[in-house]
Amino acid sequence: MRKLILLLTLFPSLLMAQHSIEGTFSPVEDFTYAFLYKASPTGAEYVDRGKVDENGQFKIELDTTETAGIYKIVYGVPQEMNNFDLIYSGNEDVVLHFSLTEGLEFKESNENKLWASYTNSIEMINRAIGNFYTQKSDDKAAFKDIFKTLKETQDAFELASKGTMASVFIKANKSYIPETYEDISTYSKNLKDTYLANVDFSNPLLQSSEFLTDRVRAYIFGMSEDASEDFYKHQIDNLVNYIGKDNSEIKMALLQAIWSNMVQIEEDKVANYISDAYLLKLATEANNTMLVNVLTIFKNTSVGALAIDFPIHMEVDGKTIATTLHDLNMADNYLLIFWNSGCSHCLEQLPEIKKTVDQIDPKILKVIAYATQGEDVAWDREILKYPKFIHLIDSGTPRRFVSSEYGVESTPTYFILDKNKKIIAKPDSLEELQTLLNDL
Repeated sequence: MRKLILLLTLFPSLLMAQHSIEGTFSPVEDFTYAFLYKASPTGAEYVDRGKVDENGQFKIELDTTETAGIYKIVYGVPQEMNNFDLIYSGNEDVVLHFSLTEGLEFKESNENKLWASYTNSIEMINRAIGNFYTQKSDDKAAFKDIFKTLKETQDAFELASKGTMASVFIKANKSYIPETYEDISTYSKNLKDTYLANVDFSNPLLQSSEFLTDRVRAYIFGMSEDASEDFYKHQIDNLVNYIGKDNSEIKMALLQAIWSNMVQIEEDKVANYISDAYLLKLATEANNTMLVNVLTIFKNTSVGALAIDFPIHMEVDGKTIATTLHDLNMADNYLLIFWNSGCSHCLEQLPEIKKTVDQIDPKILKVIAYATQGEDVAWDREILKYPKFIHLIDSGTPRRFVSSEYGVESTPTYFILDKNKKIIAKPDSLEELQTLLNDL
């Protein structure tokens, strides 16, 4: 009876056994906290944090309610750049070491060690494949051996990971394996065509991890050294087909990530293609008004788009003339500047712009300086320095924020328009702006 009572006493604690995620960071001085998040297909939820001590060690005790899944360690800002994923099965502790120079290593956790061992093995085989083609070898026996090793490695890890969470990633990462010798162009084409064939886009583990985003980015951006607009569109269409008609949430998230990348590399036409063909409809159906606005503003202010019209009141020969941007007929080109009299960068750059503009024939270029703040003494004072500019300000009743319609997030922001008010350039710096203006 005493043994039974003892067992019954211990039984709840056995059921409620806690696990932890702990490890070390290096170099120690670059880390303060490790923040733990539970990832999901729609985002990440904060769980807890662990302070990094003087030895670089941290430990986060997991509550018994924490379920198996993909977790994320954030160690710095910006968060989206300073984090890594890990698998938590709910059955084991996770011990790791992370170095800014050497990367991530798992000391304990069968799930994570299995996945890490697999990726290291596949990476070595991929290097062998790359070396084979780089050397322009036609040794069919060597070719056969390399891909035989790839197949055996894939099969072995799929067998070893059976019943684990890591198995989902190992199967999704399965590469194309040719049955007979293929030259580089044939192999590359077949690799591209099958790169996403084993990815289950409906799997919540994949949806919660960086693996899915990384693989999709590799498919879009890593399959051609000299990608064209048509190539990108072809890859994007294929991606959507792979995802399928369902999985609208993950489809929207992945397309939004690719859209953002296209914006960053200034592939405006491809970004707008993603929006027009797929993303705008998905965002509308999901009632994501913020994303709809972002996509719309970007499209309306892309190079090649007709600039958004707005009213203009200006002084000409002592008379106030009311017109609009589209009706303006004063020069072959227009420089639209969004600025603020409280912006130090604006106050530094406007005099330099004036020097450049003064060297250009007024019939070639006219400047429209649109202030983003309400009327104030500083603005009244500053505009006196630029009498040849058309000066406007975001004020009036009802108040219309033209700068918001142009997607202005910081000042100064520049747009160069042609005679028909079509946007021909969006320079990011004063130097780029001056070069473009001199080219006019």
